Amino acid sequence: MSIQIIPSRPSSDGAGVKIQRVHGFQNNGLDPFLMLDEIRSDNPDDYGAGFPAHPHRGIETLTYIRHGGFEHQDHLGNKGGVQSGEAQWMSAGRGIIHSEMPLQKDGLMHGFQLWLNLPASLKMKDPDWQDVGRDQLPWHPLRNTELKVIGGQFTFAKETFTGPLQQLPGQGAVADICLKPGAETHLKQAEERTLLLYVYEGKLIVNGQTVGAQQMAKVTAESALQISSDSGAGALLLSGIPLQEPVAHYGPFVMNTQAEIDQAIQDYQQGTLTD
Repeated sequence: MSIQIIPSRPSSDGAGVKIQRVHGFQNNGLDPFLMLDEIRSDNPDDYGAGFPAHPHRGIETLTYIRHGGFEHQDHLGNKGGVQSGEAQWMSAGRGIIHSEMPLQKDGLMHGFQLWLNLPASLKMKDPDWQDVGRDQLPWHPLRNTELKVIGGQFTFAKETFTGPLQQLPGQGAVADICLKPGAETHLKQAEERTLLLYVYEGKLIVNGQTVGAQQMAKVTAESALQISSDSGAGALLLSGIPLQEPVAHYGPFVMNTQAEIDQAIQDYQQGTLTD
């Protein structure tokens, strides 16, 4: 068993939105996940300009909002908002052009966007998207712990919890877990899966190792995990089967080869990305 601590880095994206970012493009170390961004600010200057229209190819995104809200619009005419306690899934496939703009002018904005890698066989499929309302995302009470499963499934002790999004690449699973002070719980999963825990609040103790706020823990070769917190904590759990495919990345495009990246750029410049 090994636990690797991966720090997030301050960054910005869109029209200057301030974020904390963890990514694994260079060595594909988060496979099947590519990147996790956290937005957390009560200063509208940090998020107000949002993410104006931009393209994607070869990935899926999962947006989960804890406080605040964003509105999605795309070239297909889809439009939908995701607000506190809700999620939105988008599959770019061969090409999508969309915008994500804040639904508020002030107040706390706290949320995450996860990039998932599409396997080579699906990178040029039709784009798709789905809103997931808060009524589909209940909190499940555990002992001194609450769990919200957004996609896939997780097993704690002897009980399995399933989320509404079951189509994520690599049989991906995503959940929000909140531990009260002194809480302890046990997670079971298949050893071949990538397991990531991103702590957004407080401190977690994962099999005896402390993981602080805005840090990600990557756990390998472990089928049973003890998760606890002395003072309380919140974390995003990510689990998936690695695709083990080459990753070529440029901005909003993620493909398998540089030639495919070059083609995506050419298609976008010529206005044929979404054809």
